[in-house]
Amino acid sequence: MRLAKSVVKHRILILILTVILMIPSVIGMINTRVNYDMLTYLPSDMETVIGQNELLKDFDKGAFTFLIFEDMPNKDVAKLKEKIEAIDHVDTVLWYDSLADLSIPMELLPDAVYKEFNSGHSTMMAVFFDTGTSDGLTMDAVEEIRSVCGKQCFVSGMTALVVDLKDLCEKEEPIYVGLAVVLACVAMVALLDGWLIPFVFLASIGAMIILNLGTNIFFGEISYITKALSAVLQLAVTMDYSIFLWHSYNEQREKHSDNKEAMAVAVKETLTSVVGSSITTIAGFVALCFMSFTLGRDLGIVMAKGVLLGVIGCVTVLPALILVLDKPLQKTRHRSIIPPMGKYANGVVKAFPVFLIIFAILVAPAYYGYSKANDEVYYDMGECLPEDMNYVISNSKLREDFDIASTHMILVDSKLPAKSVKNMMAEMKNVDGVKYVLGLESVIGSRVPEEILPDSVKSILESDRWELLLINSEYKAASDDVNEQIDKLNTVLKKYDENGMLIGEAPCMKDMIETTGHDFAVVTAVSVIAIFLIILLVEKSISLPFILIAVIEVGIFINLGLTHYLGQSMAFITPICISTIQLGATVDYAILMTTRYKAERIAGRDKKNAVWTALYTSIPSIIVSGMGLFAATFGVALYSDIEIISSMCMLMARGAIISMLLVIFVLPALFMLFDKIICKTTLGMTKIKPIKTEVSINE
Repeated sequence: MRLAKSVVKHRILILILTVILMIPSVIGMINTRVNYDMLTYLPSDMETVIGQNELLKDFDKGAFTFLIFEDMPNKDVAKLKEKIEAIDHVDTVLWYDSLADLSIPMELLPDAVYKEFNSGHSTMMAVFFDTGTSDGLTMDAVEEIRSVCGKQCFVSGMTALVVDLKDLCEKEEPIYVGLAVVLACVAMVALLDGWLIPFVFLASIGAMIILNLGTNIFFGEISYITKALSAVLQLAVTMDYSIFLWHSYNEQREKHSDNKEAMAVAVKETLTSVVGSSITTIAGFVALCFMSFTLGRDLGIVMAKGVLLGVIGCVTVLPALILVLDKPLQKTRHRSIIPPMGKYANGVVKAFPVFLIIFAILVAPAYYGYSKANDEVYYDMGECLPEDMNYVISNSKLREDFDIASTHMILVDSKLPAKSVKNMMAEMKNVDGVKYVLGLESVIGSRVPEEILPDSVKSILESDRWELLLINSEYKAASDDVNEQIDKLNTVLKKYDENGMLIGEAPCMKDMIETTGHDFAVVTAVSVIAIFLIILLVEKSISLPFILIAVIEVGIFINLGLTHYLGQSMAFITPICISTIQLGATVDYAILMTTRYKAERIAGRDKKNAVWTALYTSIPSIIVSGMGLFAATFGVALYSDIEIISSMCMLMARGAIISMLLVIFVLPALFMLFDKIICKTTLGMTKIKPIKTEVSINE
């Protein structure tokens, strides 16, 4: 109570401090680097990651890309090549004339080398950079290449993907927040009892969102997914806390003549209730931190911090704003459009066997769709971009004109005999889907001694420690075919050089597939166990955690299962995030109803009256919470051209509605069915003394 009174007393100071803190937060938000490269979140001890670092250290080559020139004379391409070589952080440009301009007679140049760089009306060159794939300097270089080369040039490669993704995100992200705010405001205006209070909520939550985004600067960088979703999610999942304070304050105003005293009591009550509610949400986000693919930790920490700040704002900034604006807030109150739910609750209680049957029927197909959906995710981030983006068009041309869908790189010991390297390359060429293998041996052919090659050419493909081989594959990155191909290539590589490394986009994605497959099981288990223990402690029951988690987990099965049945695409990270977010954010609906059901049974009500009262009193809050989460995410889902953002928001919106309906229809039915077991396994309910006068459930 001391804290609550202090908040009321120092309300003006709280608002002034909040405004002051928002200034450095805005600066921090602007200066926080955003990472658009998913592959950088792989564990640092993986061979593919180590190999990428070795490539950068020994060859000064980090990112690489293919440029495709259409309908351009070779002399013009050669001029553009010179301009590209002059761009900052371009290390090497490899085209067939890189080799033909040497003192080697043209007839000695292997035909395969020329053919691999030219196809019909298109010619291709490889560009290596001396900085990493998602480094800002590399991204600037790619943008300059596009500017220099014009519309006849198409740039493929991971950096091109990152550049296009960055441009699209920066254009769309302000609209995400705008849509979430407008639609959440519409939902609150419609469902709450005041015209002005939704805007006060948004001011309080908005301040906490800015503080959350601003403090991300201490992490150095955040992922683009975290940046795109954190504001929307924080608004959606912390809105409930504001609604609870508002309702509590208005109840206390009827009991206390002094509005400051009423607010102090409301803050105390809200803090007690919101702490328990927020812990489950925070637990869901913290579970993401257990992923070895560290994108989960990135999103989990930022969102857990956001929820914590949301709680702090709800019991400090919001009470201060409400007290300052108390007169206009009271004058603009109106009757909520949500009607009394007594008769509806009565119907649900009477028809509970029907809802149990429907629930039982849904479980099997929901779980089947859920398991299938997890197998049908995509890992290629290029699939999340619209088809008219430069990167997508470039990759399509690379496949169509040159039959190249992905490129691998091999680092092999430079001391390995040339004969062994040639034999290894010959074996690799015979692996299904390998278009060609390019190395020193294939460049010079069998008739040219390596000694006559100038150092400038040798340095492209050889360092003191490593020789670099390029393998172009007909198989698309993240496909089953390319993963099988990578296994076979690795087998050949290790036969000749145990320390050799196979790296590149496709090998990294293969590691990502294996890593996140394990992560999904770990995160799901951690989130379920953590929330189980929280419910166990909050409700002091052995049986209730099983019932509540079962209801929400089936909601998750239905939500993700619909993705399979509707034939929708889903990025690999989506089911991991949705399963934890939906569980953590919507189990609160079930806890709210359960707490009231328990209180009624402990007070001596019979099970029908207890369930009816819990349902009758909880439905309005559950509807407002569920519709708030739906409104904040649904608009983003419809608007976004980035498929991964769109699908995650659609699943969150759909999950909110599904969880809301299951809690309203199925949870009361389960209380009716398992009432005896609940009473025997819940502290305080083992010896219930029935009251003499029962309340009619027809009220």
